[in-house]
Amino acid sequence: MKQLDKFPSIGFAILDNIFTTDEIESLVQQINRANTDNETFRKSSELFAIRQFLKEVPSTLDTILNNKLKTVLKNLFGDNYFVVKSIYFDKPQTSNWYVAYHQDLTISVDKKTNLTGFGFWTTKQNQFAVRPPLDILQNIVTIRIHLDETDEKNGALKVIPGSHLKGIQRPETTDRTVKKEVNCNVAKGGIMLMKPLLLHSSGRTTNNRQRRVIHIEFANLELPTELNWAERINVN
Repeated sequence: MKQLDKFPSIGFAILDNIFTTDEIESLVQQINRANTDNETFRKSSELFAIRQFLKEVPSTLDTILNNKLKTVLKNLFGDNYFVVKSIYFDKPQTSNWYVAYHQDLTISVDKKTNLTGFGFWTTKQNQFAVRPPLDILQNIVTIRIHLDETDEKNGALKVIPGSHLKGIQRPETTDRTVKKEVNCNVAKGGIMLMKPLLLHSSGRTTNNRQRRVIHIEFANLELPTELNWAERINVN
């Protein structure tokens, strides 16, 4: 798959037409039918989010893992891969929510334990998050499924190509005049692939258009025997 040739070096890729209009509509309908009373749902005027998305709305998995996405995953991981985290984001038309440049540095695990290389422990919705050793972060690939047309006017991601190759860094020290940022516009039904260590941000909505994204992280590296991926789903 030619579009993925530069993915290891630049840290992101955009692939159009991974999902049909009918598949997107099916996903939206299943999300709309979900029970939003659980504590994994976050509702505000500027954001609606579902943490542990595939556990909360498991019916979406069959649609998500269509043949086109499986081909992408096979190109990335071979035949061995699994889900390690999933979140749904809905940025409403009136959202002024802005996210500054950052890296995604934590994974979700089943318990807190004292392990070399694992630190900065936090807990959200009774789920433990931790910063793991670098090789675990480098193994993860995030796939963002776009349920709406997304550009810089309704909160598309901006990224610094290649920044994932420099390990963990302080975003405020990055000179974006030297390392030019890129707007990641994605068509409805398309996907964006991203390495978690890639510096990325998103802007405010200025065109009164909704932005809904399903964020799923895949990996094929096992954790130490003392820990388990909290959201692991074997999908092949």
